[in-house]
Amino acid sequence: MEEDLVEFYSQERWDNWLARLEEVDFEDAEETSQLYLNLQTDAAIAVAKVLTAYEEERLELDETLDELEDIRDIVLAEPPLEAEEAIMFIDAVQTSLLCIFVSIDRYLAEEPIEVDEAGARIEAAVSAETDESYDEALAHIAEIGAAIIDGDRFELTPDEEMEYGLVAEWLGGLDSLQEALQGPKVVEE
Repeated sequence: MEEDLVEFYSQERWDNWLARLEEVDFEDAEETSQLYLNLQTDAAIAVAKVLTAYEEERLELDETLDELEDIRDIVLAEPPLEAEEAIMFIDAVQTSLLCIFVSIDRYLAEEPIEVDEAGARIEAAVSAETDESYDEALAHIAEIGAAIIDGDRFELTPDEEMEYGLVAEWLGGLDSLQEALQGPKVVEE
C-alpha cells in the first residue's frame, strides 16, 4: 500500500536548509526567527503528511514508522556545521522537533490519551523542567502532542510568565505540527 514515488522528506532538503545557515545574518533577529520557523515548519509538514497518509490508509503502520524514522534520522542527526552560532541554532530547532517525534511515539502506543486542556499539562511540564526532571516534562508535553495528532486542538502560546526553556521550545514544535495537521502547506526554502 506504499505511496507510489512519494518522498515525504529527504536529506537533500535538510541539507538545503543547513546551507541557508551559511548565508544567514544571526544578528538580524527577524531573518533568524523566520528561518527558525521555516525549518521547524518544514519538518512538521513532512511529519503531518506521513501521519495523514497513515490515517487515510495510504500507508501501513510499518511503512509509516519507516517514513517517520527516516525523517527523524535526517532532522535530528548531528549537522556538519562548524560555526558556533549555526550549531546552537540547529540545536534549538532539533529540540523543538524532538517533542514531535516523542509525541508520535506516544500516539502510536495506542493507549488512551488523556488531555482535556493543555494548561494543566503545560504547568506540570514547567514544574518538572524547573526541578530538572526533563523526561517527565517531555512526557507531559508529548501527551499534548499525541492529543493533537489524535485531532484535538490547543492554544500552545506560552504565557508571558513562562521562562524560555525546553518546554517553550517543545511547545513551538507542537504548534508547528498542529498547524501542519490542519492543512499542510509548502515552506519555500
